[in-house]
Amino acid sequence: MSRFLSICGLNRSFPNDATGSDTLTKMQDTTHKVAKRHAAFVGVVVVSGLLFSKMLGTLVAYALHNDSSSHILIVPFISLYIFFMERRRVLSVTSTSIGPGTATLAAGVLVWIADKYFLQLSGNDPLSMAMLSFVLILIGGFLLCYGVAAFRAGMFPVLFLLLMIPLPDSVLDKTIYMLQLGSTEITYGLFEMAGIPVLKQGFLLSVPGVTIEVAKECSSIRSSIALFITCLVAAHFYLRTWWKTLLFVMLSLPLALIKNGIRIATLTLLSIYVDPGFLKGNLHHDGGFVFFLVALLIMWPVLELLHRSEGPRVFPNRETQGVVESRVVQS
Repeated sequence: MSRFLSICGLNRSFPNDATGSDTLTKMQDTTHKVAKRHAAFVGVVVVSGLLFSKMLGTLVAYALHNDSSSHILIVPFISLYIFFMERRRVLSVTSTSIGPGTATLAAGVLVWIADKYFLQLSGNDPLSMAMLSFVLILIGGFLLCYGVAAFRAGMFPVLFLLLMIPLPDSVLDKTIYMLQLGSTEITYGLFEMAGIPVLKQGFLLSVPGVTIEVAKECSSIRSSIALFITCLVAAHFYLRTWWKTLLFVMLSLPLALIKNGIRIATLTLLSIYVDPGFLKGNLHHDGGFVFFLVALLIMWPVLELLHRSEGPRVFPNRETQGVVESRVVQS
């Protein structure tokens, strides 16, 4: 009879009611503890947002009126989206890391105290310090609520929040200067390659019929930062090897200069041979997006080549993945 039941697939062992009840209780306890961690971290975010509400308002206004910081408005949403997409892997192992979390929180508080009471900063430097303090407090709260293992697994979306910090004036000025210098040199080289007579004096380029200046407004810092962030996110999703990721992201820097040099040379030639209004028209003021897309088209085959060179990604089977994703270490 037992053999007949075995053949029919009916001879199976089932857990008794006590075992099933214990398993259900453990699952409920785990779910409850994870929910408490989520609630605690949301509390950290809300309290930090309230404490820094004034500076966050200043940050939004600054980002809306400065091309160098317009990316700040979208950074939290990108970080949240990546975290949501990878939440199962990131939160597969959680714990309470009191030491690292408290240390990071303390660092954020110390930065805030130093900025408010000791450092005599000017320009947008106080805003940069305040946002550094804010982000450190969020990272510290994440470590306290979810632990070091979760932080390592979600390091990219968590540290991506650092891009919310505006560049200090001294760093911003040097960055814009380097973009001006590089763009001028690239444009000068393009004119020479095209056989167009050109004279370079600082940031001034004189070609027959027109003299242009690669001013700060022409440094293309907004599209350069956008290109850097786009390459950074693409590398996170498509590349696994750290040096290939670094190589791909670093390639965006010279490409930003090349892209801007092509833009300046194109506008200059259009103003000479088509219509002088091109130097003051929509393509000059709002055409950066077109050349940004050109840069992305150049970077795409590079990303594809690096991606293919890494070989196929090996995924665990469903049963193993389910075990890994459901593992929660409570402390």
